[in-house]
Amino acid sequence: MSKLAGKIAVVTGASKGIGASIAEHLAKDGASVVVNYSSSQKGADAVVERITKAGGKAIAVQADVSKEADAVRLFAETKKAYGKLDILINNAGVYEMLPLEATTPDHFHKQFDVNVLGLLLATREAAKLMGEGSTILNISSIVGRTASPGGSVYSATKAAVDSLTDSLSRELGPRKIRVNSLNPGLIVTEGVQSAGYMENGFSQQVEAGTPFGRLGKPDDIARAAVFFASDDSAWVTGQTLVASGGARV
Repeated sequence: MSKLAGKIAVVTGASKGIGASIAEHLAKDGASVVVNYSSSQKGADAVVERITKAGGKAIAVQADVSKEADAVRLFAETKKAYGKLDILINNAGVYEMLPLEATTPDHFHKQFDVNVLGLLLATREAAKLMGEGSTILNISSIVGRTASPGGSVYSATKAAVDSLTDSLSRELGPRKIRVNSLNPGLIVTEGVQSAGYMENGFSQQVEAGTPFGRLGKPDDIARAAVFFASDDSAWVTGQTLVASGGARV
C-alpha cells in the first residue's frame, strides 16, 4: 500500500522545478495533489497530465499566495475538490540577486511578500482544513544559513522561513500538526538555469565542493519531501534538514 494513500496535498509553486517534482512524487506515493501555480497554467496543466497519466489524482489551481484573497481561494478550492487537507508543501518562492547599492523597497517586498507572507497566508488557511497527524513542509534554502554576496534579501527571506518553521511547529504542535523545513543546496532547475547560475563557473565551484561530485536534481528534494509528508516523520517537527549533497555555499 502506498504510504500516502488517502492523503490530500497542496503544493504551492508547483508548475515547474522542485515544486513539480514534489507534486509528482507525492502523487506516485498515493496522495491526491493540488498543483498550485501563480502564472504558468501551461506548466501546471502539464504536471497534472503527467500525474494522471501515471494513474494518480491531481488538479491545478491558480493562486498567488502572497495575495490574501488568492490564498483563501486556493484552500477553498481544495476543500471543494477533496473535502480536507493532510499535507501542505510551501514551495512557492522568488529570488533576485542584487548588490547592496541596487537594493530597493520593491526588491525587498517582491521577495518577502511571496517567500514569507505567502507562506504565512498559505499555512493559516491550510491549518483550518487540517486535522491531527497533518504535516506542513516549508521549502527554504541553504542560503538562509550561509548567505552569499548580493543575496542579502533572498537569504533573509529563507532565514525567516526557518525561524517561522520553529515558531509554527510550537503553535500547531498541540493540534498534532507537524511543521518542518527543507533546505536545498544548488538544484538544477529551469529557474536556476535562466538566472545564469550555470554560467561563470559558479555551478562548477559548488559542484567541486560537493562530496558526491554533482549538483542536486529536483528529485533529490522531492524524495526528502515525501519523508516529511508521510507518517515516517510522525515524531519529527520544528526541524530543518539541509539537503545539499554535503555542499557548503
